[in-house]
Amino acid sequence: MSIFRSMNISSSGLAAQRIRMNVASSNLANAQTTRVPGEEGPYKRQDVVFSSVAESSNPFESYLDEAYQTELSKVKVVGIHEDQKDPRQVYDPTHPDADEQGMVSLPNIDTMTEMVNMIAATRAYEANTTALNNAKQMALKALEIGR
Repeated sequence: MSIFRSMNISSSGLAAQRIRMNVASSNLANAQTTRVPGEEGPYKRQDVVFSSVAESSNPFESYLDEAYQTELSKVKVVGIHEDQKDPRQVYDPTHPDADEQGMVSLPNIDTMTEMVNMIAATRAYEANTTALNNAKQMALKALEIGR
């Protein structure tokens, strides 16, 4: 496998985890948002949808036996899914968005779930950073050996 292909795969993981972190932080920031401009009802929780995309093969590796050809894939964000669950209802008749019965519709966001998603995204980001740095070190060593 080419070092540059591994860097390309790791960089796609970095970009995907950055988007995942942004979505989780947006969910946390809007956990109490009862009104969204242009929409009816409270903020709706969002989640990132990932997909694997086959990495294009290197034309210079075509001389290898088929047994050594491996299907490599990058990660890609194919969409951001909006949660369809009903908002949670809280009794607070003093809230400006309360209905006639005093109920306020709040986003269905669990703070702990979002924190776990942020930690998982951070760990995945760190893993991709480590893989990218290792590939860079291997490329530098190869250049050093070639001198």
